[in-house]
Amino acid sequence: MALTETLIRQTTPGPKRVKLFDGRGLYLLLNPNGSRWWRFKYRFEGREKLRSGARRQAEKAARGDSFEAIAREWLAQQKPKLAPTTYAKAEWVLETLIFPGVGKRPIGKITAPDLLAVLRKIEVRGTFETAHRAKQRCGQVLRYAISTGRATHDITADLRGALAPSVSTNHAALTDPSKVGELMRAIDGYSGFAATRYALKLAPLTFVRPGELRHAVWSEFDLEKAEWRIPAERMKMREAHLVPLSRQAVELLRELQSITRRTNYVFPAIGNGRRPISENTVNAALRRLGYAHDEMTGHGFRSMASTLLNEQGWHPDLIELQLAHAERNKVRAAYNRAQRLAERRKMMQAWADYLDELKAGKADTKPARMEAAASHLKARSINPTGFIENRAPEESGVVVPSLV
Repeated sequence: MALTETLIRQTTPGPKRVKLFDGRGLYLLLNPNGSRWWRFKYRFEGREKLRSGARRQAEKAARGDSFEAIAREWLAQQKPKLAPTTYAKAEWVLETLIFPGVGKRPIGKITAPDLLAVLRKIEVRGTFETAHRAKQRCGQVLRYAISTGRATHDITADLRGALAPSVSTNHAALTDPSKVGELMRAIDGYSGFAATRYALKLAPLTFVRPGELRHAVWSEFDLEKAEWRIPAERMKMREAHLVPLSRQAVELLRELQSITRRTNYVFPAIGNGRRPISENTVNAALRRLGYAHDEMTGHGFRSMASTLLNEQGWHPDLIELQLAHAERNKVRAAYNRAQRLAERRKMMQAWADYLDELKAGKADTKPARMEAAASHLKARSINPTGFIENRAPEESGVVVPSLV
């Protein structure tokens, strides 16, 4: 009977040598000290001979217990759960940074110093956050190995404090109204590739995540209803997301549709409609416009919208819903999604109108909605200590945050 991986794994060294036969003269010799040798019996000129190969651990057994093999199992399980961009980054970290160092080693034999040596190589490049992310991914793989009986300890727990601290920084964004106006005028004058040009124009109007924008496909849009429905599998939080489209956004999408409608992607890459623009396209375009990486980024359009909408008095729940941030209270989240769509539509249109005002150089002009909110609150003499639902006078035609 041929040897099996399970039999090799389950057989432990004893006081005497143990031979595990595979067939046709090949067997695995287990020594009392734990070493394992492959041996091959054969006959030459009628006499039995014994050939000993190079000393090695039983590769047949180790193959399924290597860090790389188990990490790939874990990645396969995570693929349906993670957003495409998140999965791609996890795969890149493991394949590029971890596998070359410890990938081929049995996961149960890797020590904390072994892993630290690999992480130190990432640190010396100055990419401290990447080193911490790599450690986090290794911990997830190790815990998966523990749950499947192929490891007994998460060695990343022993590395707490061993790496240089990672300083978290926010995505660079412009939030001064006059600077935002300059940015909108610069974007309006961008003359590069069409898909890039329209991605730049739609990013501030929709303020979705860069990956959600660039992977957009035409089937997700209903321009008659002015809606963009992003499926759950493309969202970071794995929940479907609805983006109400302003009049300006719909107009831009109709223009772009006449250019890219024959492709699946709304923003196809140059010369290849089968894939979208790259993740660096919008950032590269911003650099061409003269904005440094510490001034404005593609992700910064989200921070820009969040900051200014909050300053204008829009209800925080509306802003968080439109940013598709996680809502810890699932009941409240379901209620918000069902009940607040009309308000979100008004907010998105008011936001687009405000950006037009800034582009026209009216940075000092308060949005009409903000003035309506202020006069409404003054009339009610409400103390600004919190939010409740309420509506502005009918003539304003807008929803305002009331305070309680």
